[in-house]
Amino acid sequence: MTTTLIQMTVLMLCGAGWRLLTPNGLGADQTRQVLTSVVYYFFLPAMVLDVLWKTDIGMESLKFSALGISLITLGIVASWLVARLFRFGPAQTGAVILAAAFPNTTYLGLPVLEQAYGPWARSVVIQMDLFAAAPMVFTVGILLAQHYGQAVDPRPKSPLGFLNAPPFWAAFVAVALSMNHVAQPQWLGGLLHMLSGAVAPLMIFSLGLALSWRAISLRNLPYIAPVALIKLMMMPWIGMAIADGLQLANPQRAAALLDMAMPSMVLGVVLCDRYRLDSSLYAAAVTVTTGLSLLSLPFWFGVL
Repeated sequence: MTTTLIQMTVLMLCGAGWRLLTPNGLGADQTRQVLTSVVYYFFLPAMVLDVLWKTDIGMESLKFSALGISLITLGIVASWLVARLFRFGPAQTGAVILAAAFPNTTYLGLPVLEQAYGPWARSVVIQMDLFAAAPMVFTVGILLAQHYGQAVDPRPKSPLGFLNAPPFWAAFVAVALSMNHVAQPQWLGGLLHMLSGAVAPLMIFSLGLALSWRAISLRNLPYIAPVALIKLMMMPWIGMAIADGLQLANPQRAAALLDMAMPSMVLGVVLCDRYRLDSSLYAAAVTVTTGLSLLSLPFWFGVL
């Protein structure tokens, strides 16, 4: 785990260095948007198709979904109670809830778990994301952002609109092929495996581009402290009891819990900007929790 995190840190620092140097005049935000779009619309669907096609979708998938949804709900409730107790403003409350409840299951979870446990962990990450984290983000997460921020959509979108996206299209196709026991052609499997290999490094580099050191200030620290405690300590700790109740067995249990112990998701910055929440606070939370996860993830890896 230590070696894995050192490698991830170096690659993230390369992304952070790009933000400072802006090679060829390309800013960090512009570069990140291009890279994440390529991953989301091309490389990630290829990985989803490759992995889920060879995955036995069944009761274990439902357990992953139940674990992820339960822990995200727990994070929402806990951070809301903290915000109420300390009387955070609406913009800060929304940012704190998003930062505390939703983990970076894919952009950091995928490369970390793949390196720590092996290629089989891809299946756990993708199921945790597509069957739990992503549906919660694009339904409950958006509703929370609208409630605490300012709605900007003239027409409310369907709560199931998030399903109209390439990773979910790939998931539907892969699950159908898997359940009908359709064999994967060797040439196609090789192509999908090649495309899948590009996902992890591009995701980690993009995460480095998203880190904002300027957002870390004394003003934001009182808000970030409870986020870090809830996200990095409380959720995986309580998650062990939930996983045991669901009768998840190792090593899948450990991989799923470690995925939920990831720092705050990067996508929340987009939601904060869109619904006028405290974007600076959220960016600081992503940066701080990502840094602290370099200490918390080895701890939970040993415990789990």
